[in-house]
Amino acid sequence: MTPASPIRKIYQGVADRRQMFRMFDRHGQRPNRWESDDSALFRGEWFEIAKVEHDYMLDILPPLWMRGEMFAMREFLTETITSIFYTLRIDGKVRYFHGYCDLTDLRSPVAMRDAIVERESWPVKAMTHEERLEHIWSATHDEYRGFAGDRWLPQFRGKRTVLVYGRRGGTVLKLLEELTEDEIQAKLPVHLRHLPERRAA
Repeated sequence: MTPASPIRKIYQGVADRRQMFRMFDRHGQRPNRWESDDSALFRGEWFEIAKVEHDYMLDILPPLWMRGEMFAMREFLTETITSIFYTLRIDGKVRYFHGYCDLTDLRSPVAMRDAIVERESWPVKAMTHEERLEHIWSATHDEYRGFAGDRWLPQFRGKRTVLVYGRRGGTVLKLLEELTEDEIQAKLPVHLRHLPERRAA
């Protein structure tokens, strides 16, 4: 599996309950699931949710802990990764977020909070190239995305794949990281296609 970047936004907009639960395990089709430590796939992922989803998750189980504007879920996704939910005031507006933090790093919930605030305080609405790819992966239905398997060359196995329309009207399976700009534009929803691209910091 390709290690993911430390802290990254994986969905543009506010996820509803159905989308939220889909993104909790958006790597569910990974090969050899549960046979190895897949923490790197999830560590640092975050997205925005609505207040009703935030409050719903707070009411499911007593939190592992609550600290000011955040609380941690008692149930862990992997041995060390769990959900952290945030209530943050950004540019005068209260907003709600979910992120996956590795609690072996005691600072990770604070680092995640700071990264969310920094990202959502950009003066111009824009997306990085990586955010475009992550949004496509998050928004694509399971039957149209997956992981490269035995039919791929060894260096590509385990990487994320998506189904795209080919030039002659058929479909082809491509590595997510190798999508062309035209393919990215075609897979993004209309309201995100014309956002300027910002280089990742």
